[in-house]
Amino acid sequence: MFSVGEYVVHGNDGVCKVEAVEPMSGSGSDRIYYTLVPVYSTGSKLFVPTDSTKVITRAVISKNEVKQLMDEWEDIELLSVENDKKREEVYKQALRSCDCRQWVKLIKTSYQRNQVRMENGKKATTSDERYLHMAQENLFGEVAIPLEMSRGEAEEYFIDKVKSKKSKKSSSKKSSKSKSKK
Repeated sequence: MFSVGEYVVHGNDGVCKVEAVEPMSGSGSDRIYYTLVPVYSTGSKLFVPTDSTKVITRAVISKNEVKQLMDEWEDIELLSVENDKKREEVYKQALRSCDCRQWVKLIKTSYQRNQVRMENGKKATTSDERYLHMAQENLFGEVAIPLEMSRGEAEEYFIDKVKSKKSKKSSSKKSSKSKSKK
């Protein structure tokens, strides 16, 4: 059970702060509810039974898990999409999973697909753009909490760290190749 003040990820609502854990007033039931306040959308509250299994509610990842995710970025594979007709469903499943690694897969898949389309003189599809944006909002919104940053700052920080790890990997590969030639 989550405590008041904790941050959780709740389904498509993203990061929420637990405002209360109590029976619903006036319901006449002993069932306990979380009162969740979405962090990135103002003016709404969610009342979620603590024993509900319909929508995933989980703790926000820790700083260590953020670091691990950045370290693993290059090794996380793309989403497997059998054909374009199933693409949207695969993207929806990745978003609904509430799993950061699935969001990374979606970001990488959509980004790579958009790059290939642009290289071929085509525009990025609206669907790819929409799901890329949603996955980025989810991922960087969550990463922002343990890093104590805004969502935009967390996105910049995350991307910079991933790029620097990538350039370190490629430069170490080049130096090991040049050493082996000597």
